[in-house]
Amino acid sequence: MNITIHPHAQARLVERGATVEEVIATVEGGKAAQADFDRTRFRRRFPFNAEWREKTYATKQIDAIAVQTESEEWLVITVIVKFF
Repeated sequence: MNITIHPHAQARLVERGATVEEVIATVEGGKAAQADFDRTRFRRRFPFNAEWREKTYATKQIDAIAVQTESEEWLVITVIVKFF
């Protein structure tokens, strides 16, 4: 599976608390669901057990919103991260 991360999503990974590896793992192994505007949302939870913005969380959930290109690759256009 070929996955590309759009520059918009790439620029926001650090500020939202995700890594490129986590986003790729989310697209490859996460649950897929239909999103608005003919996009696909991939969701995956990761054990976190660390501090994020001065709070400790056990789990990190990543939503990668992607579109499939004509060449059958996934283009991740944005990433949403939630901590639990």
